[in-house]
Amino acid sequence: MLGTILLVILILLLIGAFPAWPHSRSWGYAPSGTLGVIVVIVVVLVLMGSI
Repeated sequence: MLGTILLVILILLLIGAFPAWPHSRSWGYAPSGTLGVIVVIVVVLVLMGSI
């Protein structure tokens, strides 16, 4: 249950950090790339049953 909630929150953060939005256009791809890596790690941990 905790893993699913964490995954949903991280996906929402990933969408918010995508550089197509006007407020984040100057950030580049660094925030969305970092959050993308975190989402992949959380997905792997959820699938392995660690979370």
